[in-house]
Amino acid sequence: MFFKTMKYLFFLFISCTLLCTSCSPYQVVLKGTDSVAKYQMADSLYQVAMATRKKGKFRSSLKLMEQIVPLYRGKPQAEKLSYIYANTFFNLGDFFVSGYQFERFESTYPKSDSVEVAAYKSAKSYYELSPNYSLDQKDTGKGIDKLQAFVNKYPNSLYRIEANDLISELREKLERKDIEKAHQYFKIGQQVGSYKPAVDAYENFISDHPGSVFREVAFYGRVEASYNRAISSIPSVQKERLLVSKEYYSTYLKYYKAGDKKEDADALIAAIDKRLEKYQATIEN
Repeated sequence: MFFKTMKYLFFLFISCTLLCTSCSPYQVVLKGTDSVAKYQMADSLYQVAMATRKKGKFRSSLKLMEQIVPLYRGKPQAEKLSYIYANTFFNLGDFFVSGYQFERFESTYPKSDSVEVAAYKSAKSYYELSPNYSLDQKDTGKGIDKLQAFVNKYPNSLYRIEANDLISELREKLERKDIEKAHQYFKIGQQVGSYKPAVDAYENFISDHPGSVFREVAFYGRVEASYNRAISSIPSVQKERLLVSKEYYSTYLKYYKAGDKKEDADALIAAIDKRLEKYQATIEN
């Protein structure tokens, strides 16, 4: 009898708890039709969320805003509502939506006091969408374009330095992607004996990324790949390709006399010269 009573009381407690939860002020407003009450509570929850950084508060506010954003279009509160709506997605890490919503805010309210911040957060949303360098970099390119457009439009912005730093970070990601691609072609060359794709990849990197932190690596990689291409070639073209490798070494030396890869490059030129000396000896004999 005791256990049956306790079981009954337990279920009664659960039922009352659920009933109270479903009848909480938030639930009443959420399920109601009063758009003013929804706006006021959404704004209040948003302010608490911004102060506490609690995602649960952002989500609760968002549920209310999703119901009333269409209802407030054209009204005085629409500007503020549109901004906090976009910023809620931003703070929840839904950067695809926040990028779009901030863009929409910028175009709808070009004279707003918040338009510059919205433009920056829109651009930063695309930065946040950029994946790891080993993956497809379409979103990285889009992030660079959006951030550069922001810097061009707001050259005196307080966010300019940060935006430029983010652009540099994204560009380095693209550079890493391209240098790793060149290295991969070199590894394939070691397996199949064809190094021309690696040579071309290093040359393209040098041309495409003139200020890259990986530039020396690319210059050295071109020397190494071209040398391996030369010694893997048929005898009739080896000398010509060795001379090309020597030119690549000279170019490397021009820019990196004290480079990190200088010792390795010197070892390569020694091997190149040794092979060229054999061709010269053959001619003299």
